[in-house]
Amino acid sequence: MHKTPEFPDLLRLIDERSTAFRATVAAAPSLDAQVPTCPEWTLFDLVRHLGGGDRFWAAIVGAGPAGAPPAEAVAARAALEVPREREALVAWLEESTRLLLDVLREAGPDAGCWAWWSGLQTPRTAGGVARHRVQESAVHTYDAQLAAGTPRPLPADVALDGVEEFLFTCVASPSAWPHKPTTFDFHATEGRSWRLTVDGDGARSARLPAPTAATGEDPDAAGVSVQGTASELVVYLYDRIPAESLHLDGDAGLLDLLRAWEPEH
Repeated sequence: MHKTPEFPDLLRLIDERSTAFRATVAAAPSLDAQVPTCPEWTLFDLVRHLGGGDRFWAAIVGAGPAGAPPAEAVAARAALEVPREREALVAWLEESTRLLLDVLREAGPDAGCWAWWSGLQTPRTAGGVARHRVQESAVHTYDAQLAAGTPRPLPADVALDGVEEFLFTCVASPSAWPHKPTTFDFHATEGRSWRLTVDGDGARSARLPAPTAATGEDPDAAGVSVQGTASELVVYLYDRIPAESLHLDGDAGLLDLLRAWEPEH
């Protein structure tokens, strides 16, 4: 049975991915290495981004329900000062993650807070933040490993939840799809599948009970079907690899429309 990770598991996964990120940074040949998947950033910039994000979301969760991110958190992120020396940088990064985990643990999964997503399928709660930060930590660990020349797939448990988390958080929207209504199926070779529906009512996703082949003879076939490992699906959704790296059935041009769509959240 496909279950969403429980809150303690999300906190553990944030810790595990952050630990892997720090290990990569500590062993990387240079902090000035370019990040292939974030071309404008060096590895140092990536560290600043992830650690700053941990601190930013800790402040947001700590502030409680709000209609906008706290001004203090926004100002602190803009003025963020990060040590340049590697050992101090890694220690700062560990402190950043510990701060986030402490605030999340104290708040509990149901505590409300501001979030940029719509709230349609991912709640604006500490639990929703924790689930998303797992993926932020995991994808940026992948980025760091690429920069260091040691790329590894995302762990299966992280990636399997990551496909759904992306669809529920980053795609779900009440904004009308500006094209002909259609569906997108995502099939992980580990045995889980999801369908994204886009139409005049917006975008929402649901789990599919089992992988289904998209053929012209199937009246319930998706407009396009994407298949790969869960890790491949996640890094594709985060625009780290091209669609051509995966197995596609149906109208692949729909994926370009989805990538270009900028719905309101």
